[in-house]
Amino acid sequence: MSPDRETQIEAVRLLPEKLEAALRSLSDEQLDTPYRAGGWTVRQVVHHLADSHLNAFLRMKLILTEDRPRLKPYDQERWAQTADVADMPVEPSLAILRGLHQRWVALLRQLPEEAWSRAADHPESGEVTLESLLAVYAHHGENHVDQILQLRGSRGW
Repeated sequence: MSPDRETQIEAVRLLPEKLEAALRSLSDEQLDTPYRAGGWTVRQVVHHLADSHLNAFLRMKLILTEDRPRLKPYDQERWAQTADVADMPVEPSLAILRGLHQRWVALLRQLPEEAWSRAADHPESGEVTLESLLAVYAHHGENHVDQILQLRGSRGW
């Protein structure tokens, strides 16, 4: 396995732990604070990570089990406004991420080299491969954790 790929898989493995550390001791008021003006609240970011990474995992499974599947996009902004996001505690999404990432890493670490070039069609992004999806989602989780940490730093939390 390439060093870049192993680093990305390790980022996926560590995300739940890093996210939980970034959230440690935040109050409901702090969870309901946007990470930037006009941005999502910390609570929305946590639920978004669960939604997004569930979709990514499913997309990877489709790519592995079907010949060049067509992937369905979803409206992240609208998902961030649904009732299970607005007032729901973050723990259920953290639990999803812990279990999901454990399975995801187990899957990724066992893939044969030829699987990484398997592809799907995404209506907005064009061709996506397992390799490109891994890179996107390794960065995606880290980016959102960084947003939470930057907010904490700017507010002195």
